[in-house]
Amino acid sequence: MFRGISFFFSGFKLIFSRGIKRFVLIPLVINISIFAFGFWFGMEWFDQFLERMLPAWLSWAEFILWPIFALSYFLVVFYLFALLANIIAAPFNGLLAEKVEQQLRGESNQQNQSTIKQLLKELPRTVGSEINKLFYFLLRSLPLLILFLIPGVNVIAPVIWFLFSAWMLSLEYLDYPFGNHGILFKQTRVLAKQQRTRCLSFGALVSTFTMIPVLNFIVMPVAVAGATALYVNSMSRIDT
Repeated sequence: MFRGISFFFSGFKLIFSRGIKRFVLIPLVINISIFAFGFWFGMEWFDQFLERMLPAWLSWAEFILWPIFALSYFLVVFYLFALLANIIAAPFNGLLAEKVEQQLRGESNQQNQSTIKQLLKELPRTVGSEINKLFYFLLRSLPLLILFLIPGVNVIAPVIWFLFSAWMLSLEYLDYPFGNHGILFKQTRVLAKQQRTRCLSFGALVSTFTMIPVLNFIVMPVAVAGATALYVNSMSRIDT
C-alpha cells in the first residue's frame, strides 16, 4: 500500500530531473489552465448547486449539510476537470511517460525523431485510448452520481466516489506507460487489478492532491511520472 504512495511522491523528483523538465511544460500549462477555470467554475456555481439540492424546509440544517454537499460537489467537479485535462494533454503525457521510463531504466534519452513527429505518430493511439477510458468512466460514474441525489445514501456517496476516482485516476495515468508498450486499456485494467492495493493508494493520493488549490496545478505531470515509476518497478514484469 505504502509503495503506491511513495511512487506518487517520486513523481515530484522525476519531473524536475535533467532531460525531463522540458517535456513537463506543455502538460503543466494545460493542467494549470483547466484547473484554474475549474476552480472558478466551482466557486461561481456552488451556491446555485446548494440551493437546488437543499429544499427550503431543510434550510435550518444547512450548516450540517453544507460540508457534505461541498465535498460531493468538488469531488465530482475537480475529477471531471482532471479527466478533461488528461484528454487534451494525452499525447504529451505519453511522451513524458516515455522519457521518464528511459531515465529510470538508464537508457539514452536522445530522440531519433523530432518531438512533433513522435506526437503525430502517437496521436491516433492516445486519442483512441482516451475515448475508451471515457466510455469506461461514463458507464460507471452515472449510476454513482445518482447516489448523491438519494437522501441518506448521499452521506456516503462522497466516500464511494473518492474510491472510484482513485481507481480511475490510477488507470488513467498507468495507461500512458502501458500504452507506450502497446498494451491496450482493457489489458491495463486486468494488470492493474493484480496490484489493486498499490494502484488504489497511488490513485487516492492523486485524487487528494487534485482537490488542493495550487498543488493541483502540477498533479498531472507528477502523476504521469509517478505512474511510470510504478510501472517500471512493479508492473513491467507482468505486462506480457
